[in-house]
Amino acid sequence: METKTNPQAQTLGYWAVQGIKKHLEKVVSHESEVLKDHDPEELHQMRVGMRRLRSAIVGFAPVLDLPKSAEDEKIGKIAGRLGKLRDLDVLLETLQNNYYSYLPSSEQEILDQLLMGLVKQRHKVFRVVSLTLESKNYKNLKADLQDWVKDPGFTPLEKLPINEVLPDLLLPQISQLFLHPGWQVGDTHNPLSSIPLETVEKILNQQGKLLHSLRKQVKRVRYQMNLFTNFYSPKYSDYLEDMKAIQSCLGDIQDSMVLGEKIAEEISSKTIAKLPTFFNLLTQNRYQSWQIWEPFQRRYLQPETRYQFRLELLNPSQETENKNLDD
Repeated sequence: METKTNPQAQTLGYWAVQGIKKHLEKVVSHESEVLKDHDPEELHQMRVGMRRLRSAIVGFAPVLDLPKSAEDEKIGKIAGRLGKLRDLDVLLETLQNNYYSYLPSSEQEILDQLLMGLVKQRHKVFRVVSLTLESKNYKNLKADLQDWVKDPGFTPLEKLPINEVLPDLLLPQISQLFLHPGWQVGDTHNPLSSIPLETVEKILNQQGKLLHSLRKQVKRVRYQMNLFTNFYSPKYSDYLEDMKAIQSCLGDIQDSMVLGEKIAEEISSKTIAKLPTFFNLLTQNRYQSWQIWEPFQRRYLQPETRYQFRLELLNPSQETENKNLDD
């Protein structure tokens, strides 16, 4: 779209509509296949769409006048139910694809029983998701947002030029990111030191929830930044790639911890003692992910990195022709 011939496309309101429309369409496009439950990827894509829709609504909140059905809390409940099902899919996929074949037969037999239990749980959770997608709340959300996109309502900020307000939209989330205590987890203030495996396990057992919370904030930043890649220099995309990588390695740590905790919930301590190979693999994989995380942690604890990040956000491009929302 050439914004030089369409001044409206340079406004905050225009880009708010484009963001919400794009992610709403993604959510709706996967709905029918999720209900068929033939391919876990459909659920994953719908969940991603829902998260990005929620992120767009939060990110553009100052300019939006949305129907009550589209309140953040209501979207969050629906997204949470999709998330519970997706979490079970990830557990099942991780157990089957990343661990099962590396275990001795005695440990595989124990995991067979666990896998059957997880499949039964998944059936129950899928029923909840199915009822949710057929519920009045979800249908109202979808219909009201589809109507809103056709005839959007705004606050008086609608006409503000997008380039002028981008820093004001992005910097609050970045401030929350930089002030998050998760950056301090395990920090030794020594750029040359590497924390040994045993220490990492102690850190994760004591402060793993902080890292999980940091990952959530990184994800919020990533989704919001992703709306505006075409308005910044390649350096902006580099920071966005960092957010993606940090989310990934912290996600791997979290998935591993959740997997261990889930198994501890489902089987007795005596049975756990019969899974030494499995739990050793979990520990090793967590440590590998931690080693990916450490360089990012050190980099983003440096004042210069944070300063340059903020500086980039303060300087969006003044050329806005041929801009479209990024994927």
